[in-house]
Amino acid sequence: MEEVIKKAAKIRLLICDVDGVLTDGSLFFGDDGQEYKAFNSRDGHGMKMLQEAGVDIAIITGRTSNVVSLRMKNLGIKHLYQGQHDKRLAFNELLKEFKLSAEEVAYMGDDVVDLPVMTKVGLAITVADGHELVQQHSHWCTQNKGGKGAAREVCELLMKAQNKYEEMMQTYFD
Repeated sequence: MEEVIKKAAKIRLLICDVDGVLTDGSLFFGDDGQEYKAFNSRDGHGMKMLQEAGVDIAIITGRTSNVVSLRMKNLGIKHLYQGQHDKRLAFNELLKEFKLSAEEVAYMGDDVVDLPVMTKVGLAITVADGHELVQQHSHWCTQNKGGKGAAREVCELLMKAQNKYEEMMQTYFD
């Protein structure tokens, strides 16, 4: 865990996948073709706090969905890449835009499509129910499953590693 904390202290950008990470991976479709997803409100609040603590967040997902756009707008996440079959393209674009090295980036994924980016970042994270191969190539695995508090765990890990957690929590006691 000490090595994970060292890596987490360097992170300036957290990149998350959506399905299986910010949701439980279930896809719901109405008769009209409308797609529905369930997001965890505590995950969302953790993401807002992490941004306030100075760590940017970006989303790279293989699917394209209006509900994801709406949720990310609600969370103040401006860097959203949908329909990314090769997530490395968006990853490289983010490195350039933020002027970061890969070591300063954490990636949170759950399935093998995330591995091309996960194997390049400073801190690779998966969820408790992530694919076996993804767990093998991750630096850290959350205790919670995707869509069930895993993103909040990661946000708090990063804040703690960067000595921002207490400061962020203190705002709720003033």
